[in-house]
Amino acid sequence: MAQDTGGQAVAEPFYEAANATYSAPVDERHVVSSLFGLVNVPSGIMVDEEGRIVRLDEGTYTREYKAGELSFGTNDYVPILRDWLENGEESELVFDVADMADQLAELSDAEARGDAHFRLASYFKLSGREELAQTHWSEAQRLNPDSWNYHRQDWSFTPQEAGRNWFEKFQSLGDKPYYKPMSETASSDEGSSP
Repeated sequence: MAQDTGGQAVAEPFYEAANATYSAPVDERHVVSSLFGLVNVPSGIMVDEEGRIVRLDEGTYTREYKAGELSFGTNDYVPILRDWLENGEESELVFDVADMADQLAELSDAEARGDAHFRLASYFKLSGREELAQTHWSEAQRLNPDSWNYHRQDWSFTPQEAGRNWFEKFQSLGDKPYYKPMSETASSDEGSSP
């Protein structure tokens, strides 16, 4: 699922370039990230046949990406997904319902206000009211600076500056990870990789 205020017009070229053979919804209002507390892309939500969420991860790249001194993404997600597909509910890498409920913590007051500002920014952008959109994007980013989704959406409308803005924010992380580390097993909270 693509999440982009620009909608299908922006997302479709990526699906066409990937020769996608499946229907891919476009979430113009970023509802999925809001509901599940996702702050970066790509992210993965694994849902079983009963409609239960069994794992929720950010940084669900198919492989690690390196460019010079930059490194992001991991090679961990595909093996986790394969293990779940092969072992189903017996997989040690999926969570039970209670564990998932704990992972889906409620937003803090600042995060909730940030989400409201982000939605207003998207609305004003789609309505052609650029100044109001920028005001609300800035406030959303101030209230929840950890949401890369807020920054990325804002930067997508100024592509000539997006790379520089991303690089500066990435460098400012210091020891803080770009993505939350994936747990080795459902019972592990050490954040190590499989």
